[in-house]
Amino acid sequence: MTDQPAPADVTTLSFEQARDELVRVVAELEQGAPTLEHSLELWERGEALAARCEEWLRGAKSRLDAARPSADEGE
Repeated sequence: MTDQPAPADVTTLSFEQARDELVRVVAELEQGAPTLEHSLELWERGEALAARCEEWLRGAKSRLDAARPSADEGE
């Protein structure tokens, strides 16, 4: 066990929080984690963070699509 606090639940993170943590996780993976177990934990966290960012982006796209008039309305 480590003395670090448990990471925040990914589902509660804003897009910016998830993106910033993902950047940190990727940087740590690139530097090389001290153990294979730690590398796997980082990888899994990174996957969850990337999925959260994708979820936010899909939601934003849906909102933009809904706000735009359809092509049929202009004709």
